[in-house]
Amino acid sequence: MTPARQTPPEPRDWVLLLFLSFVWGGAFMSMAVALEQYGPFTVAAGRIGIGALALLAIVVVTRPKDLAIRDLKSLGFILLLGILNFALPFSLLAWALQQVPSAFAGIAMGSSPIFVLLLAYLFVPDEQIGPRRIAGVILGFVGLLVLILPGATDELGAGGTIAARVACVGAALCYSVGAILIRRAPPVPPMVFTAGMLTAGALVLAPLALLVEGMPEVTAERATWAMLYAGIFPTGLAFLLRVVLIRSAGPVFMSLVAYVVPLWAVLLGVILLGETLGANTYLAAAIILSGVGLTQLRFLRPR
Repeated sequence: MTPARQTPPEPRDWVLLLFLSFVWGGAFMSMAVALEQYGPFTVAAGRIGIGALALLAIVVVTRPKDLAIRDLKSLGFILLLGILNFALPFSLLAWALQQVPSAFAGIAMGSSPIFVLLLAYLFVPDEQIGPRRIAGVILGFVGLLVLILPGATDELGAGGTIAARVACVGAALCYSVGAILIRRAPPVPPMVFTAGMLTAGALVLAPLALLVEGMPEVTAERATWAMLYAGIFPTGLAFLLRVVLIRSAGPVFMSLVAYVVPLWAVLLGVILLGETLGANTYLAAAIILSGVGLTQLRFLRPR
């Protein structure tokens, strides 16, 4: 299949980008609250399953004929992306959030444009990389080392083992690979495509959650409400808009959301959950976002 042509972002693309940054910024906080009662695989599977049910209900009412996907290539993309976009990164984040603050996870996710750039250069023909972008990639990886290395943040309040920190960055890498594959996927309607990915991710992860953590006891506590919020808004709605934005303006433009997501994650985590972050974590965030800025300068520069 010929890859979709890169087009300049429209004003509506910028509006979607800002909305996504706010919704995703609150996702880390909601997952942290859900983990107060549920295990990490249950939180990940519950978030994916709730998002899948919400979108499937909409599709059944509005576009039921689109559910009849018989193309094996499309089904293959849906299954693969259900794992890369949902089952794997959500599991990594939920496991890591047992040890690191939600704000830390949001900052780590800010590294995704670095990975997207490298992957886009390899797999998207109209993406070019020059000295400025190479410098941005190097700077971004320096920020990741500051964020992850043992002892770099322990004494300054971030906490968590090195494995938990690496898991957060691994989730960012999963999203980056998914963004490239979405751009190259067959032209399935976005809502059906997103609902299919969520359903595939839930079917893969739910058995593992039941096997490892057993049947969850659902109560009316805030952890359940947090999981419902995470499933409907940062998962079902936001990932639908993510597919729309990638197909409209491309994966590199969509990755600009990583500028604002860490800011919302820090604000919501510190203000609503009372989390604390050390000076080194903020330094790492500044280095990562500076590197992202160098790689994305053509989108940030006024026309």
